[in-house]
Amino acid sequence: MTTTTSPRALEHPTRDQIRLEAVLHALADPVRLRIVRDMAREGTELSCSYFDLPVTKSTTTHHFRVLRESGVIQQMYRGTAKLNALRGDDLDALFPGLLGAVLAAADAQAGREGEGDRGGGDGVS
Repeated sequence: MTTTTSPRALEHPTRDQIRLEAVLHALADPVRLRIVRDMAREGTELSCSYFDLPVTKSTTTHHFRVLRESGVIQQMYRGTAKLNALRGDDLDALFPGLLGAVLAAADAQAGREGEGDRGGGDGVS
């Protein structure tokens, strides 16, 4: 994992450290997939408070950590806000077409389930 000198810096895998199985694991959870769909749709850095998720704050923190440690997202502090950015360029370089295919499949599933743009479900079966 890479580190920086800032005490508030978060550890992220380098591009070469991102593993397919970790990415697939991260994207397999409905809540995490919802986060990634929102980030891809917005196309910009989003604060953690942007996401209205049907889980507790501690569970939300866990989901963001899994996404960060798998290499799906990058998190950085700007002032007091923690911002999240999709690592689309890294994922596309390593696994061409994977993220686009997963997002297209998730959108199609959401359409079948009548979830609309914000979809992703509540993570409960």
